Amino acid sequence: MALSFGTPVFNVLRGGLIGTAEVVPGISGGTVALIIGVYERLITSAGHVVSGIRMAAADAPRGRGLGRALGEVRRADWATVFAVLIGMLAAALVAAKVLAPLIEQEQQRAYGLFFGLVLASLWVPYSSGGQRWRAWHYLLAAATGVLAFVATGLPPAHVEPSLPVVMGAAALAVSALVMPGMSGSFILLTLGLYTTTMDALNGRDFGYIGAFLLGALIGGALFVKLLQWLLEHHRMVTLVAMTGVMAGSLRALWPWQDEDRTLFAPAGDVPATAGLAVLGAAAVAAVLVLERLVGAGRSRGRHARPADGARQGL
Repeated sequence: MALSFGTPVFNVLRGGLIGTAEVVPGISGGTVALIIGVYERLITSAGHVVSGIRMAAADAPRGRGLGRALGEVRRADWATVFAVLIGMLAAALVAAKVLAPLIEQEQQRAYGLFFGLVLASLWVPYSSGGQRWRAWHYLLAAATGVLAFVATGLPPAHVEPSLPVVMGAAALAVSALVMPGMSGSFILLTLGLYTTTMDALNGRDFGYIGAFLLGALIGGALFVKLLQWLLEHHRMVTLVAMTGVMAGSLRALWPWQDEDRTLFAPAGDVPATAGLAVLGAAAVAAVLVLERLVGAGRSRGRHARPADGARQGL
């Protein structure tokens, strides 16, 4: 049987791309999930899980069974979720050891590649609302873009990595992971906890990792439910705001900046950096075209099967 984009193998690969992106400061795993077509499925699934946990917590003290909670949890697309999570965790562990040091050595070129990738991916939320943008949509996108631009220009701080601080940082970072355009790694870098977190992962510091995971679960649960509600009830406005956030967050990936995030005009190896930016944009365009072709093929297949069956019955 031929593999398709919905098979577990491809979902593991999708998770690997998301996990790799989250290790790179400035790249959002949510952006990658949006590009590769699993973003809303993951958000909806996570929302069902959070709702199920909330139902269980509400019903247990009243002596009710867990049927309602289990029914809600089963609504999640677990086949996709598990496959993506496996890919994410495996890729994050490998990337933390291999990719992060490489990016530090070749930051200008790496950021050029990622800048092109995110720039091209703006097309996804821009075109996914199902209606034409109006003037106020552009104003909203500009406003959220300015906010993201300012936020990603804040100089790195240095906070003491106590357990409550680690939990709070993880809650912010995972919210950024969920939101396309914002990078969880970039949040950690801003707080001065990126290197500490990478060292904890590489050194298997389970106390730190446990506090981080707890904070991530709390922050993720709250933000996922908010985002799920927004996508269900205010989809167009949410996608417009996402487009602005992604555009403004490109500041974090400008290849010519110093450690304090001061931006400079292009200098140094400009041709190679620009070439890698074009390569990143081309890669995203290729994925989007491939997704569209696969979707068109599935649509034709669904329409063709009943006709084939009708012919066989004649």
